[in-house]
Amino acid sequence: MKFWVSLIGYQLVWFAAVIGASRGLAWPGVLGMLVFATSQLAVSRRPRAELALMASAIAMGFLLDGGLIRTGFASYAAPWPSAALAPAWILALWASFSLTFTQSLAYLQQRLWLAVPLGGIGGPLAYLGAARGWHVLSFAQPQWHGLLWLGAGWALATPALAWLARRWSGSPGAAALPLPGHAR
Repeated sequence: MKFWVSLIGYQLVWFAAVIGASRGLAWPGVLGMLVFATSQLAVSRRPRAELALMASAIAMGFLLDGGLIRTGFASYAAPWPSAALAPAWILALWASFSLTFTQSLAYLQQRLWLAVPLGGIGGPLAYLGAARGWHVLSFAQPQWHGLLWLGAGWALATPALAWLARRWSGSPGAAALPLPGHAR
């Protein structure tokens, strides 16, 4: 049941964020993330690990999506708080996505090799779908530059999130690392 709640919850946040951004609004995605995160953290056995994972994902999104903007490869609708930074709604998606690594994507914790192609292909496809279907992202020409940037970034970020989820959640076969700011 947790698998489906995680999967459907993330998809609902995705739609809230993308539909909101298509109307020039960042807050639906942020609100959706807050509701999803609150529900996930309320039943989590390791809420600090989940919060650390969310913070890590937000940092990754800030770098990957912010880099996409700063390189001129793409621009976003609803660019709040700044057109030069990754928008709040996309960072909300990163935070929500990170929570799936302890539920619906938990299988990737033990299959980091599989996370590379899933992220490298799935990440850019999600952005392309959001760009074409909802017009929340505009790629500069040639479009493949932005897609290559996203593919490389997601091919690194997806296994990194799976690895962090495994380490911080104390999954079987993993030597648990202390959470940032918490000595052992």
